[in-house]
Amino acid sequence: MHPSLKKQILSIASFSEKEIEKINSCFEYERFDARADLSSIGKISNKLFFIVEGLARVYYLKDGKEITTYLSCDDGFIASYSSFINQTTSFENIQCIEDCEVLSIRHEKMQYLYAEIPNWERVGRILAEQNYLCMADRVLKLQMIPAKEKYATFLESAPSKIIQRTPLIYIASFLGITPESLSRIRQNIS
Repeated sequence: MHPSLKKQILSIASFSEKEIEKINSCFEYERFDARADLSSIGKISNKLFFIVEGLARVYYLKDGKEITTYLSCDDGFIASYSSFINQTTSFENIQCIEDCEVLSIRHEKMQYLYAEIPNWERVGRILAEQNYLCMADRVLKLQMIPAKEKYATFLESAPSKIIQRTPLIYIASFLGITPESLSRIRQNIS
């Protein structure tokens, strides 16, 4: 098993070496170029991705405009969670911002691990909870705080890898502000 994935999983729950081997056998290594889609709007998102190296985002389209809702990089998980959990068509795309090396697990393999390894359910629950909290926090901040505070909060809470490597257009979209507003905010902070 890749050391980064093993570290993430073991930070959530305990597993025997035999269980780690079984979990590892359910993941598949994949490589994607920058701008490639890991999952597409209108299709069922059948995979959960662990990013070994790279940067990706989740976004949806509103009036032809891309709205970024989630960013993940090295050692992080990413999925169109609603589609993945419910196995319904996705209203989101997952796109690589950089070249990405990922380990992916199919929905049916997740279900298999839930049935075979009791602690694996904890991993699934924690990932779902983290995703829910991230989305709920984002929605509240988009509606309740001014743009300057949104950016300041983003700088405080986002991993430095995401801050440094994500193009400003995607950060602006994630924060629900225009790229021009973000540029002004950044100039005022400097």
